[in-house]
Amino acid sequence: MILGRRGLIAGGAATLLAGCDKVIEHPGARRILFMGEDMHRGLQRALVNRNALAPEYAPEERSPFFRPNGTRDPGTADYAALRTGRFADWRLRIDGLVARPLALSLRDLGAFPQRAQITRHDCVEGWSAIGKWQGPKLGDVLKAAGVREAARYIVFSCADYYGGAPYYESVDLVDAFHPQTILAWALNDRFLPVMNGAPCRLRVERQLGYKHAKYLMRATAVASLAGIGNGRGGYWEDNVDYDWYAGI
Repeated sequence: MILGRRGLIAGGAATLLAGCDKVIEHPGARRILFMGEDMHRGLQRALVNRNALAPEYAPEERSPFFRPNGTRDPGTADYAALRTGRFADWRLRIDGLVARPLALSLRDLGAFPQRAQITRHDCVEGWSAIGKWQGPKLGDVLKAAGVREAARYIVFSCADYYGGAPYYESVDLVDAFHPQTILAWALNDRFLPVMNGAPCRLRVERQLGYKHAKYLMRATAVASLAGIGNGRGGYWEDNVDYDWYAGI
């Protein structure tokens, strides 16, 4: 049997994690496991060109229904008001370690060069769907904001709430500037449906679905993930021990 790249990497991790449900509760053990996660990320990137593209598909290969992941509607008064106004008052704030903070409307996003791509969404729950996404490259938006040299990560804050706080996720600058990482406002040639993250969601095509933050409100350039949630860079990473680097 020939193992694929992800199977080879995941196999070692599975051996390490087997039977460790109680051990992982110990802070020292958690640090060791998270060091292993960093090794996974480094090994995967050593084996793959950083600019390698995720597979893209033909229009006829699109799924007849693109199933939503996570929240289907933020359900807050603020989001409801934006939705009623067809998101005319929505703004995506680009801030943190940038030279020129931005507040971008949907019209502003549409003024950037657009990328359309038909890709497969792989959910950690075990399902997949193929859809066409359109929006500007995140890298182009970050260049317009002038990301400072000290920045290492982009942290996304969203309109949906988990545990009383806005949902959050993050990527490093390698994935932020990948050509297939876009701020998608359209799905299958229509404005993004609410259940799929309207008015704008992240598409970071080389990672699992939970990294593709929906209902985007803010993208913040930071030097470190320390002090954001529990310091692991995302809601699920902090609360359910999902991997921060969910590469596929």
